[in-house]
Amino acid sequence: MAQNIYDDPKFFAGYSQLPRQVHGLDGAPEWDAIKAMLPPVTGKRVADLGCGFGWASRWMRQQGAAAVKGYDLSEKMIERARADTDDAAIEYRIADLDTLELPAQSVELVYSALAFHYVEDFGRLVAMMHRALVPGGDLVFTIEHPIFMAASQPHWIEDGEGRKTWPVNGYAREGERRTNWFADGVLKYHRTMGTLLNTLISAGFRLDRVEEFAPTEAQILANPGLAEELERPMMLLIDAHRG
Repeated sequence: MAQNIYDDPKFFAGYSQLPRQVHGLDGAPEWDAIKAMLPPVTGKRVADLGCGFGWASRWMRQQGAAAVKGYDLSEKMIERARADTDDAAIEYRIADLDTLELPAQSVELVYSALAFHYVEDFGRLVAMMHRALVPGGDLVFTIEHPIFMAASQPHWIEDGEGRKTWPVNGYAREGERRTNWFADGVLKYHRTMGTLLNTLISAGFRLDRVEEFAPTEAQILANPGLAEELERPMMLLIDAHRG
C-alpha cells in the first residue's frame, strides 16, 4: 500500500494552503499547458487518478464530460472533494493507485496531476491504464520531473552571486526517495526519463507530446517567484493515447 501522507494532519494543513489548492486550477502555473494537451472531453468517460480536492474532475464535467470518477488514497482529500461537488455524474472513491484496477475499455480519458511519482510499480499502473482505455483513448498526466526528483537531498544551492542551482545526483539509481515537505519522510519513487517514456511505449501507448514545464514570461511578471523554475524542470507533462 502506498504511503498515505496526505492524511497526516501536519501535511494536510500545509498542502491545503498551496495556491493550487486555494485557487484551484487557476492557481497551477502549468494548467494552460495541460489544457493544450487535453482532447475534447464532451461526452467522454473520465478517470481522474489522484483527484485530490476534485478541481479537475469538476472542470471535466464543465467541459461536457459524460461521467467522471475521481480516485485518491486520502480520505481527507475525498471528503473535501465530495463536500465541494454537487454533481451526480462525478463519483469519488478512496483508492490506492498501487493496486487500483479499472474495468477494461471503460473510459475514453485517463487524467492525473502530480500523483504517479508516489506509485511504486509504475509498469503495473501503465498496463492497467492501457487496458482501461478504449482504443484511441487518451492518457494525459503530470509527474515530478526526474531531474527534480533524483537528488538524495533536493534543495536549492546558491553560489556567491546568488545564482540558484538544483543538485542532480544518483540519477541512474532508480527507486525510493524520501523528502521533507510539510512533513518528514515523504516517500516518492524516482525513475529516469527513459524509464518513464519507454514504460509507456512498451505498454502500447503512442506519445503525442512531452513537455518539460517552464513558466512563461507573462507568468513570471505576474509572479516573480516563478523565475526560479527556469533553473530546472520541476514537472513533466505527457500526452499519449492507446494505439
